[in-house]
Amino acid sequence: MKMRKLWLALRACRALRRGKPHRYGLTFIEILVVMVILALIAGIVGTQLLGQAEQAKADATRIQIRSLVSSLDLYRLHNSRYPSTEQGLRALIARPEVGSIPNDWQGPYLTSNKLPEDGWGNSFVYQADNGVYDIRSLGADGLEGGSDLDADISSKNL
Repeated sequence: MKMRKLWLALRACRALRRGKPHRYGLTFIEILVVMVILALIAGIVGTQLLGQAEQAKADATRIQIRSLVSSLDLYRLHNSRYPSTEQGLRALIARPEVGSIPNDWQGPYLTSNKLPEDGWGNSFVYQADNGVYDIRSLGADGLEGGSDLDADISSKNL
């Protein structure tokens, strides 16, 4: 008895479906709508991630400058002066061979054997004059001046 009811119900469902055509895929318009939505999402997320990556490079550059400032302060404690512009930041790695050569150089003052670079892979600019120095990164564009991420980052502005 139960089998008969089940069989009749199945026949009724088939009869209802016979009048309607079956849809097996998506239309071209539906595919285009999905593609446009995915492109919009990718554009929004992509620009947000790109902006965060560039900001992280600027933050890393500021941290690197602070580290160089600490190393320069230790250099000054040992040698009674900061390295001159011509000696540059290289004086933190190797005993200077130009200008006023310090007698009590106790370096290296950096843990690595090479000078650090800014977040964009460029060298820092070091200028010293009468006991005042400035360490600068030229920003994302590598040129003087600029705004936003292209702006120079200086040890005077930290």
